[in-house]
Amino acid sequence: MSIQALRERRSALAKELRNVMDQNPGATWNAEHQKKYDENMGEIERIDADISRRQKVLDLDVERQLRDAGVRGADDDGDKVDEKHVFRAWAGRGYEGMSDAQRQSFRNTMSTTTGAEGGYTVQSDVAAALQDAMKAFGGVRSVADVFTTAQGNPLSYPTSDGTAETGELIAENVTATAADPTFGTVALPVYKFGSKIVAVPFELLQDSSTNIEALVIKRLGQRIGRSTNTYFTTGTGTSQPRGVSVAAGSGKVGTTGQTLTVIYDDLIDLQHSVDPAYRQAGTCHFMMADSSLKVIRKLKDGSSRPIFVPGYETGRPGGEPDSLLGSPVVINQDVAAMAANAKSILFGDFKFYKIRDAMSFTLFRFTDSAYAKLGQVGFLAWARSGGNFVDVGNSLKYYQNSAT
Repeated sequence: MSIQALRERRSALAKELRNVMDQNPGATWNAEHQKKYDENMGEIERIDADISRRQKVLDLDVERQLRDAGVRGADDDGDKVDEKHVFRAWAGRGYEGMSDAQRQSFRNTMSTTTGAEGGYTVQSDVAAALQDAMKAFGGVRSVADVFTTAQGNPLSYPTSDGTAETGELIAENVTATAADPTFGTVALPVYKFGSKIVAVPFELLQDSSTNIEALVIKRLGQRIGRSTNTYFTTGTGTSQPRGVSVAAGSGKVGTTGQTLTVIYDDLIDLQHSVDPAYRQAGTCHFMMADSSLKVIRKLKDGSSRPIFVPGYETGRPGGEPDSLLGSPVVINQDVAAMAANAKSILFGDFKFYKIRDAMSFTLFRFTDSAYAKLGQVGFLAWARSGGNFVDVGNSLKYYQNSAT
């Protein structure tokens, strides 16, 4: 069976599950329905594993065929000065190995005026690829409001909590009551993040069949993505971004004995701890570590119906993500796993979490003796980013496991 056929089969199973659950609410859910749910979920899990295995083999086979056909080598950097070719020439051969035209294009983006020493401030195409690598890592960035500023100057967001404000019914010829809103500000500074140095063997750089651009960018993007996500999740806000787990308010605390568990009623309470004005907007998500989702997938409602619904064709038009009590689920491995007093589940509107990326990525290439002795070239990326929660109306809450 092809990968496409497997995906179509998975989508059909997930849609069938949703229909069974939608058509059998409450007491109409029976053992036959549960059996169907278990069978479909088991097959979905097997298909996911099969797709993953087949995709890895397919990627390797395509790479081999391209190499054998000489397709990779045919794309010679030469004197091409578009962004990707300049980056590829710099990564593979260094500044001294670039053509005059490429050096000129490169100098226009350098962080210093010394060609051999300057950092490479990546241009739009390469920067977009780095951003995609970071976003593909998932976590907070996948659901937050992300924007870019040209510089890292101090920036503050105005805030105002209007969830408790009301108007009034006024009789004829009666003066309206004054009720001025209270405004505040939330700072959104940026901080410097480094990828740590990625060492690449000479052989890969010299092999024309190797996609150096994808290799270096993916690795650097993932490293910075992991680092920033940690702070966007658990950062204290003091000399570092303030994370969502720190910014969230208390929504529900588990009763004694729930250090490693959560019950159905707790999730209902957590959901309803967020003001309906936010929930009804349709942009709220659950966020948790994968280990917590594993616990939740075993939960059932009062009619013994599973509360977790698998998604299908996620990210495609007409597709649906994995959902819990009607809200999408985001996996973030930096959210605390279930343990005593752990803030293990978050719920709310993450669009109020602002991620600010300042300037572009800056890359450095190292060929000093420390790397030359090992037959390697080092690459290092710097990025400036910050994050903070700008809503003061309690649009994000957490579930906390019990202390004992």
